[in-house]
Amino acid sequence: MEKRKQVLSCIQPTGDIHYGNYFGAVKNWVQLQEKYDCVYGVVDYHAMTAPYTPKKLRENTWELIFNLIAVGVEPSNLFIQSLVPEHAELCWIFNCFTSYGQLSRMTQFKDKSKNQSSSDDSFISAGLLDYPVLQAADILIYKADYVPVGKDQEQHLELSRNIAQRFNNQVGQEYFVLPETLYTETPKIASTADPTRKMSKSAGEKHYISLFKDDETRIRKKIRSAVTDTGENKEGEMSAGIQNLFTLLKASEKITEHNQLMDGYNSGTLKYSELKEAVAEALVELSASFKVKKEELLANKKEVKNQIKASSAEIRKAAQTTVKEVKDLCGIMNVRF
Repeated sequence: MEKRKQVLSCIQPTGDIHYGNYFGAVKNWVQLQEKYDCVYGVVDYHAMTAPYTPKKLRENTWELIFNLIAVGVEPSNLFIQSLVPEHAELCWIFNCFTSYGQLSRMTQFKDKSKNQSSSDDSFISAGLLDYPVLQAADILIYKADYVPVGKDQEQHLELSRNIAQRFNNQVGQEYFVLPETLYTETPKIASTADPTRKMSKSAGEKHYISLFKDDETRIRKKIRSAVTDTGENKEGEMSAGIQNLFTLLKASEKITEHNQLMDGYNSGTLKYSELKEAVAEALVELSASFKVKKEELLANKKEVKNQIKASSAEIRKAAQTTVKEVKDLCGIMNVRF
């Protein structure tokens, strides 16, 4: 039997999952498990690059783990980054194969450092500059064939490929696989309050809809008040707000309802209230099913946590092998395990 290709993807522990996260990434994680060998990480080291509270970081990490399992991610595919310390060790080695110039030109570093310097806390950590190298370690340590990324992450994957190639050239062999971008159909979900910007918790409470924390009443209220027309669309062109509602309905796999309402839109008979009602119904239905699963998981909280610690330990074996081989190739000492 042909060996399945390996996919690696990671997410920072913000705890909650909103529909932008779910439709834009996590739902795709669940589907990829059917075709590939998948390794998914909750990367708590990355969350340290901006101001944070230790207790909250730990709570958010476990909450996200439970949320991911509740929506269909297999526990055996999950690891917590800080339980695999080889990521940080490989990051240091990769720092020696990465130029300062490359890191300082990273778009996200420039954007995030600009935002932080304009805030009350103007401290910009070296970790913010260096985290793309840790991200490269996250990917290459498992020799992933594919990494599902959005447009805003392409630059980081290209850096990972550059580091891998530079390492291979330095040690004189093709040791690291050069990971490829895995493009899949992942809808971009906008804020229902402002469809010109993406759904995001950082934009404020009204700009996202939570899978787990928003109850039915709140979900329906946010959809009822969704902006349908910003006044910026050209004549005959579907507004961003209406397009976003149709995207939510299709992403919820309500294809029949989506097509019927789209026919109404095209014929000029669509009532926006009907579209909003269909979207609200779809999101409430999804949310309810996920909440039931999460309650089952929380009833066995200790068992689930032990399961994730065990899966992290199992996944760590591959990371240990990679770091051992890398250190041998680099001419530095190994602690035997």
